[in-house]
Amino acid sequence: MKHVQMTGVFLLFLLILTGCGQKNQPKSSLSPFQQRLNSGWVLQDSAKVKASGLEISTPDFHPQKWYSARVPTTVMAALVANGVYKNIYYGKNLAAIPTKPFQHSWWFRKEFVPASQAAGRHVFLRFNGIVYRANVFLNGQKIASADTTEGVYRRFEFDVTKTIHPQKKNVLAVQVFPPRPGEPSLGFVDWNPKPPDRNLGLWQPVELRFSQAVRLRYPHVVTKLNLPRTDRARLTFSVEARNLSDQSVSGRLLAAFDGSTVWQNVTLAPHETRELVFTPEKYRELRVKNPRLWWPNQTGPQNLHSLTFTFRTDNGVSDRISTRFGIREVGSYFNKQGGRVFTVNGKPILIRGGGWTDDLLLADSPQKLEAKVRYAKEMNLNAIRVEGIWGTDALYNLCDEYGLLMLVGWSCQWEWKNLIGSACDQFGGIQSPHQMDVVARSWRDQILRLRNHPSILVWLYGSDKPPRPALEKRYQAILKQYDPTRPFLSSAAQTPTSVTGNTGVKMSGPYEWVPPVYWYADTSRGGAFGFSTEVGPGPEVPPLESVKRMIPPDHLWPIDDMWDFHCGRGKFTNLKVYTQAISRRYGPARNAADYCEKAQLINYEGIRAMYEAYARNKYVSTGVIQWMLNSAWPSMIWQLYDYYLMPGGAYFGAQKACEPVHIQYSYDDHSVVVVNGTYTPIENLTATARVFTDRLHEKFQRSVKVSLTSNVSQRLFSIPEITGLSTLYFLDLRLTKASGETVSRNFYWLSTQPDVLDESKATWYVTPAAAFSDFTRLADLPGVHLQTKVSFSRTGTTETATVRVKNPTDKLAFFVELHIEKGKTGESVLPIYWS
Repeated sequence: MKHVQMTGVFLLFLLILTGCGQKNQPKSSLSPFQQRLNSGWVLQDSAKVKASGLEISTPDFHPQKWYSARVPTTVMAALVANGVYKNIYYGKNLAAIPTKPFQHSWWFRKEFVPASQAAGRHVFLRFNGIVYRANVFLNGQKIASADTTEGVYRRFEFDVTKTIHPQKKNVLAVQVFPPRPGEPSLGFVDWNPKPPDRNLGLWQPVELRFSQAVRLRYPHVVTKLNLPRTDRARLTFSVEARNLSDQSVSGRLLAAFDGSTVWQNVTLAPHETRELVFTPEKYRELRVKNPRLWWPNQTGPQNLHSLTFTFRTDNGVSDRISTRFGIREVGSYFNKQGGRVFTVNGKPILIRGGGWTDDLLLADSPQKLEAKVRYAKEMNLNAIRVEGIWGTDALYNLCDEYGLLMLVGWSCQWEWKNLIGSACDQFGGIQSPHQMDVVARSWRDQILRLRNHPSILVWLYGSDKPPRPALEKRYQAILKQYDPTRPFLSSAAQTPTSVTGNTGVKMSGPYEWVPPVYWYADTSRGGAFGFSTEVGPGPEVPPLESVKRMIPPDHLWPIDDMWDFHCGRGKFTNLKVYTQAISRRYGPARNAADYCEKAQLINYEGIRAMYEAYARNKYVSTGVIQWMLNSAWPSMIWQLYDYYLMPGGAYFGAQKACEPVHIQYSYDDHSVVVVNGTYTPIENLTATARVFTDRLHEKFQRSVKVSLTSNVSQRLFSIPEITGLSTLYFLDLRLTKASGETVSRNFYWLSTQPDVLDESKATWYVTPAAAFSDFTRLADLPGVHLQTKVSFSRTGTTETATVRVKNPTDKLAFFVELHIEKGKTGESVLPIYWS
């Protein structure tokens, strides 16, 4: 949905279409002496396989009618790729897939020849993520048992030097078992159905790693600035070195970065493991003047640096490992109201983001993954919350590159009896010493995996609930040892703990539709104060084109249980509250097309108001995470863009509200506010407000001069009570430079009959409306024929379309939607990035 256009105005839009491939192929933290075992896998239901793992892992075993696969994959993703289940997201097809075949183990098998660098080296087999446990066999030998490979977020590594054939065919067989009830595995909570296989499979890469006598692991970079200034940085590098041999080994460890190299001589005793550290006190090269800093989206560049550790002995390079990092420092403090304010490079930042979910089958292509992350940047957001440390390394690399801060932590599905099937107390569901050990080890593995990403802002070792004190202390000890540089939270809710006290964040709803005024008027729940870790105006029905891709034609209208199936679970199984709001405010929908069109209106104004309210009130309000950013499957709820990557009203509402420099309207006190979200002062601007009736009769105009300090929200004036307005009226806001160039423009449709909250009936998920605004006169606006002119250009795989739109009439062209279509099919080109 593009913005409202006033009479006779020319508007310029920019479209960018991405071609194949990701933005930048991220540099791996793995050694060059490594081999990914990605392609050439086969898999089969263990109930259909009579052989043992000892047999399956030999060249003499010949799999018959097994399914081909590429790892990482879940079983269901592989079966869909093989055509066993088709069009699973259409209608209720997903519900028809049986779950019985996935209640027991499946076999994964891979034949491979090691890379040439394996010869004469130690070889390790590494599993970066298994759902949920596995027996592992290699060349007719069992090298790991299911009781030692438990945990979806664990990373398992086995020394197979004596088992592997360096220059011959090898056979790997992995028997993967699903999680048992109550075990802390992957899950999608209440925002969509569960995958039939519960994501059973090898969901992260499987690889071989090779080294000589000394092996390097866990590179780490800590950056420290001379705050409040940022013209000096002190870097500390470290890496774990392990001597795999029975003899002492001497050599030189080199650390190369940004054209500089520092080194130290090292001697390791037999089988010794030691952390080797380079400090700025000892190495002047690690004292950096005028460093190229990493900044979040809109506040500065995302400068990234590479670091490579190499261990050399008299026999040559024993091992080499690389990582990527950003020079930046993050922190937090509490404001006077007790809300947590996060800082980057010493400066407070208003967090405006969305909640992330992976694909239901964990099957995003690299191209789709990049589009999903880039959409967040294009909406002018600066953060993503990950509930459950999901995603491959590519997700975190993309957030590094696009400047999206990440709030990373565990999932609430571990904390509730009805979600994981285990007993539950005030501290959540992780209770037994065994499960506590599994999740603590998982926490360590994920911290070691992710800690060098500059995008990660905060660790959350609880979600809706904090962990029990004994487990919280274990989490804290792990953070103290492996990453003491970031803020951490005991949960995403406001619940204090005996270990760490108050969190300074809240999780108070709503998750259902509320009117725009809610975000300004509410002072006790999810309104614009403090830090909301998950909140939003509820359902976000996508445009009709996407709805037709998930709902069969005979169920398109009226709304029925087919639509409900594509809603959430628990309290969120239907669109009743949302549909009532559409009907009362815009008039009852005549058909699916009318409903989806009105849905984009209510999506736009709801999302825009939420982000704008938090911006107006900063830093009494300190952050807001829209629940959610995206969807795991074709959905009607909680998304700023839909599963098919179609941007709709919510997308453009967020994009408008989160402009770096922005003029906006307050629904509570009718004030006009200008927000500077940058760290640069801006002077000599003019703010203009104009009020029109629904027939464009101007009833009010006021202009004021504006100068803004950095990172500020400034009230200018209030729109007075105006006589002679129609029930529906319009407010046009402009912020311009002295040259006349537009910095920000914003357009509101308002009503003399306001929305009214019924706070006496508020619950944890919704505050109902007692009265609704009346926008029904929008249906009476006269039709307008717009004039458009389009030109295309291409650079490499990126195509740009410049679209000029003109309204040649004296009528209002309201809420115009622009599409670029594929040929004559009428299908929209997606993904698409409009300015």
